Amino acid sequence: MSLLACPDEAVTASPVFAPEQIAACVRQVRQHAHIVADPAGRELGLVMGARPAGEVVGTLPPLYPEWLGGRTFCEAHGVRFPYVAGEMANGIATTRMVVAMARAEMLGFFGAGGLGFPEVERAVQELAAELAGVPNWGVNLIHSPSEPELEYRVAKLLLRHAVPCISASAFMGLTPAVVLCSAAGLSRKPDGQIVRRTRLLAKVSRPEVAERFLSPAPPELLRPLVERGELSAEEAELASLVPVAEDITVESDSGGHTDNRPLGALLPRILILRDELTRRFGYARAVRIGAAGGLGTPEGVAAAFALGAAYVVTGSVNQVAVEAGISDDAKTMLADADIADVIMAPAADMFELGVKLQVLRRGTMFAQRAGHLYEAYQAYPSLEELPPQLRDKIERDVLGAPIDEVWAQTRKFWLQRAPGEITRAENDPKHRMALVFRWYLGNSSRWAITGDTARRSDYQIWCGPAMGAFNRWTVGSFLAEPSNRSVVQIALNLLEGAAVTTRAHQLRTYGLPVLPSAFAFAPSHLA
Repeated sequence: MSLLACPDEAVTASPVFAPEQIAACVRQVRQHAHIVADPAGRELGLVMGARPAGEVVGTLPPLYPEWLGGRTFCEAHGVRFPYVAGEMANGIATTRMVVAMARAEMLGFFGAGGLGFPEVERAVQELAAELAGVPNWGVNLIHSPSEPELEYRVAKLLLRHAVPCISASAFMGLTPAVVLCSAAGLSRKPDGQIVRRTRLLAKVSRPEVAERFLSPAPPELLRPLVERGELSAEEAELASLVPVAEDITVESDSGGHTDNRPLGALLPRILILRDELTRRFGYARAVRIGAAGGLGTPEGVAAAFALGAAYVVTGSVNQVAVEAGISDDAKTMLADADIADVIMAPAADMFELGVKLQVLRRGTMFAQRAGHLYEAYQAYPSLEELPPQLRDKIERDVLGAPIDEVWAQTRKFWLQRAPGEITRAENDPKHRMALVFRWYLGNSSRWAITGDTARRSDYQIWCGPAMGAFNRWTVGSFLAEPSNRSVVQIALNLLEGAAVTTRAHQLRTYGLPVLPSAFAFAPSHLA
């Protein structure tokens, strides 16, 4: 029995044929829906509940949000709903959010990306103590090309504390850290089945990256891990027989790191690739494929499941949840966004590579100012060779401080976090310039998190089009009130609405006159 309350559990004792009556029945997703014809056989109608006497054209069984995705996903992760609250970086996806999702029988990930090792360690220790023995929670492992040592230390931390799920994001290929997370703890049951101690979910937006995670780990990455004693020979052997990740999250037009690909094109492409590689490697079970990016309404979630997603992942919309680790000022800005109020901007963690991420445009100048910094980085070999007029403009309009002062702060930061970066910067003027400019990109996110209103025009707020869609959907509803926006209520309403949308579509495919209003679901308190 579902805990989600239907607003009208009444059943129809006699057929209804009027489109308005049929629309009212659509929301009764937990009832059998019997399609019947009128006595003349000209119109189709609906009877809810017990099967009526006489001829029935067809019957739809009860539909539950729990059943929208793949049952194997729920079984593998010990969850009731095929729904994940994704890992918004810099701790915006908080430990509080992860705990709330775990207790609601869903899956949530702590946003470890962008944080220093001590901060990640504190969060992992807190979650490991709070959720001891609970299988449905996890932490993000983000690819850090400029800090590979940090990436590897975080990977070992997660394994040391037996974090049950790890979401690997922003990877452009496999690294020792992500392969270690995948292979550590692999073993065989007496019946020969290979089992994992740690479940790895990999976010991808390109087929070539998906192929690496859908394939077994390559020997050239496994061998050094065995030689260093990080993996046993048996673990490495088993890793050669299974995919690196058994859950692949297809990330389309999302906030943060994204390739802006449309889900309708990307997800089917990865599903085909999954099937090809399953046959090639002879896997005993198929990898589960989930969907992320652009999911801010029930219709969007229903569409993802209809495309074949085993689970869905939300991100941007969870930033307005009460548990989100971002300031009320930033949440207000997010709540005002529409779907076009987003823009691509340079990414702090991959600045030198020219990688961009999607951020909020409305109410902030971050994207334009960060873009000016990247243009200067490309055009000049060092800070000293910036033209005086350009240097003054950067200090006045972007950094808000003299470059020498910013370098002093930057130097202090990296001496504590990764001293090798300072050694490199002192020998490479171009790298020194990158670190100074990354000071702005890094702090712009922190200003939004802490609510430093003096730097509001510099807020970097990761955001995709889903936020605008969510805002329009929730206008005037239960979820319009900020205090009602818990991560669990957002999830339950998206899932319940997706079930209603799916039922409306099912009835329409039978030929019933289903009004457009039948596809709409108004948020309400669900328990």
